[in-house]
Amino acid sequence: MKINVNELHSSRVLMWSLLGIFIVVTLYALGVRTLVPPDEGRYAEMAREMFVTGDWITTRLNGIKYFEKPPLQTWMNALTFAAFGLGEWQARLWTGLCGIIGVCMTAYAGKKVFGPRVGLYAGLVLASSLFWLASGQINSLDMGLSGMMTLTLGSLLIAQRDDATAMERRNWMLACWAAMALAVLAKGLIGIVLPGAVLVLYSLCARDWRIWTRLHLVKGLLVFFAIATPWFVLVALRNPEQPYFFFVHEHFQRFLMKGHKREGAWYYFLVLLIPGILPWIGLLPQSLAAAFQRQPGAFQPRLMLLVWAIFIFFFFSYSTSKLPGYIVPIFPALALLVALYLESASRRQRLFAAGLLCVLGAAILIGGPIAFGKASARDPAALIALKGYQPWLMAAGFFALAGGALALLHARQLRRDMTVLTIAGAGFLATHCILAGSELYGQNRAGTDMLPQIQAELTADTKLYSVGIYEQSLTYYLQRPVILVDYWDEFTFGLKQQPELSIPTIEPFITQWTNDANAGVRDMAIISLDRYKELQQRGVPMRVIAEDARRMVIANK
Repeated sequence: MKINVNELHSSRVLMWSLLGIFIVVTLYALGVRTLVPPDEGRYAEMAREMFVTGDWITTRLNGIKYFEKPPLQTWMNALTFAAFGLGEWQARLWTGLCGIIGVCMTAYAGKKVFGPRVGLYAGLVLASSLFWLASGQINSLDMGLSGMMTLTLGSLLIAQRDDATAMERRNWMLACWAAMALAVLAKGLIGIVLPGAVLVLYSLCARDWRIWTRLHLVKGLLVFFAIATPWFVLVALRNPEQPYFFFVHEHFQRFLMKGHKREGAWYYFLVLLIPGILPWIGLLPQSLAAAFQRQPGAFQPRLMLLVWAIFIFFFFSYSTSKLPGYIVPIFPALALLVALYLESASRRQRLFAAGLLCVLGAAILIGGPIAFGKASARDPAALIALKGYQPWLMAAGFFALAGGALALLHARQLRRDMTVLTIAGAGFLATHCILAGSELYGQNRAGTDMLPQIQAELTADTKLYSVGIYEQSLTYYLQRPVILVDYWDEFTFGLKQQPELSIPTIEPFITQWTNDANAGVRDMAIISLDRYKELQQRGVPMRVIAEDARRMVIANK
């Protein structure tokens, strides 16, 4: 069957083929890299401990109560471990699925609300955006939240469109409430606070007061509380200290107060948005500007998308706690706005988008070797990792340049669908090259090169200490908790509840370590290079088992 290059959205075979390729590549890529600390190792270890202990209520890290985040991702990862065993792709499966769900929901909402071509474009834009792709490949909470938030946004758009039937509106609004409940279980109150604030702001900007009568509030709240409430009740009954820590410290204090080591300037997310939306950054300003124009009808979906993106962006910009993944939930809205702009974009505008991709590819190919040379000169220890990463970055530059050149050709010949598909394909391949090339960096951060030496001497009876540091990924790969020594950080709250699970200062550790050595009992410890020199000067018995540029593993005999 011949496919019209300007009517790609009408080909079901092509749509399913594109989706199949996206899913296969996404799932395959989940297992090609080491789990990088801190987040990937932390959430993998929490799920491993949940799976091993069978306690699905009290979340723990290193055997210590850990209530910074709700349990949805830990549950999903533990279920994955139960079904498929331990491993990298298993630890990332939930986030990978959430990334896939987000793309599918964005494309479907675009199709239902704006038309098939916009649906295709929205799916392509989101599936090729650097931040969305990268977040779907990282075992952290950002994509789990973003996937549920995308279900919330998409369900709301479909339910509130002017031509929705009464049954559609009810069913999609109930799906929206359920998605908000899952978002709360993914990362806390922002799962309902952010959509609620967006709805308030939208109704004020659009003067659409009647939308509040179309939310199915009573049924929706019943669905929301039925899903979100049980775990919070059960964990509070078992751990009375959890509600204050979770709701007050982890929400209000973290948002308003400094001291969480995650501060950033007011323009922090503005700087990150530029690479995050690649390869579509050249169309973003025009797409946002076009959304300000009022459209026919009572419901204003473009305005809803604009409010969603802008409010969430500025909400986290105002917060004193900033991490790159916080703004990932805005990308589905941005993808829909860019798709709407692309649908009506002129030949010149599509040429500009393709040309910008060529410039980006050329900049990588020319500037990459120069940057690597300067970085190696400043830090010779990083030379090996940089050399390993350089071919992957060059491949990303090649895909960007070649894809941009091909997209220019399609744009000149007025093949708008092929232009968008080519840019998206180039962005998708380039991003996966960038991710795959980071493996040497990940191994270095995680310390996995030391695993053979450690496992050769570590037995079930060996006491394993972690002195002054906590290696998030290494603990997961060793499949056992460590005894913390002189380390608090994210364990501060849990150790106040269970002080017996750590050694608070270095002196008792030295005494225990030395006594065990004299008694012929082997102990092992993970330790920083500086702390090793300190103990060496104090005459503490130590034998080096393994070491790298970041840490050492020692034994007492």
